[in-house]
Amino acid sequence: MSGTLLEQWRDVAYDQKAGAQNLQKFWDDYFVIEKEIYEKLLSNPDEEVKGTVKELAEKYGQEVMTIVGFLDGINESLKVENPIETMDEDTVVSLGFDKEKLYKNMVAAKADWLYNLPQWDAIYSEEEQKRLYKEQKDSGTIRKEKKIGRNDPCPCGSGKKYKKCCGK
Repeated sequence: MSGTLLEQWRDVAYDQKAGAQNLQKFWDDYFVIEKEIYEKLLSNPDEEVKGTVKELAEKYGQEVMTIVGFLDGINESLKVENPIETMDEDTVVSLGFDKEKLYKNMVAAKADWLYNLPQWDAIYSEEEQKRLYKEQKDSGTIRKEKKIGRNDPCPCGSGKKYKKCCGK
């Protein structure tokens, strides 16, 4: 294998030659590991976990490649993004995440096994979680304003029909 750690991870994780069943098993196994790491991170959300890629792999009892995949997934939710494109085993990385961003990114990824983790209950109230969920869902919704009909009252407030006023 050649290339950066991230390229190696993506070669394995998105390998079209592996077959759908093998790829599905790979992701099912990965999601279990990912969930375990998030459970640990969210149980102490204000602690900034730092270390080399290799140290984090040891800390969470995982292979370096698995941690590379985790870093790829969490990177957009971090307060300061890691140099994932160029990192190697000895690159110092941080898992200092923005809680709101992380929650919303989990919702955006449709990762219900992550945004429904019980650890979120200690961070956000049920109402707050619903608000963040709704904000994220609404951010991807395009709303078209109601079109003004020619015989509707003009929105300028003149009292005239739209076609006789601003619609000319």
